[in-house]
Amino acid sequence: MKILGGRYKGLNIDTSKNISYRPTQTRIRKSIFDILTPFTYSNVLDLYSGSGILGFEAASRGAESITFVENNFASIKMLNRNKTKFDSSKFFVIRKKVFSYLKGLNDNYDLIFADPPYDKLDYNLLINMCIEKLSKNGKLIVEMSKNKFSFKDSIERKYGDTKIVIYNQK
Repeated sequence: MKILGGRYKGLNIDTSKNISYRPTQTRIRKSIFDILTPFTYSNVLDLYSGSGILGFEAASRGAESITFVENNFASIKMLNRNKTKFDSSKFFVIRKKVFSYLKGLNDNYDLIFADPPYDKLDYNLLINMCIEKLSKNGKLIVEMSKNKFSFKDSIERKYGDTKIVIYNQK
């Protein structure tokens, strides 16, 4: 998988067929970062990170600090390997369940990505917990199955079987 834009455009991010995760498709990733243009987010949280492609794309576009939260040991190893390809951002790789991490979190983020396993959690709870951790004018982007969930005060975009929910903190 390649970085689509920014300082590291074209850089390969390692992935694995042996790990159970679903990387964000290239066309969806491009659309997400088109929505985020101009990219002005310095502190980014990537929940259910998998390969970390969303966080690494944010780093390439100028994010100063990216925190990856993932519970799968093989994904953690891959994230740690991938972060060595960058020299301009601070990366924090945390092996923890997302809800446990959010409950204990005191920091706020400018941008939060959440790409959980489809249909396996309470999206309302996830979104509300993430909104509490957004900075003023921050954005939350959640990827899910197109048939699931609608959240008030959000924008939705559909791409085949995938829906992106975008929430802007005021």
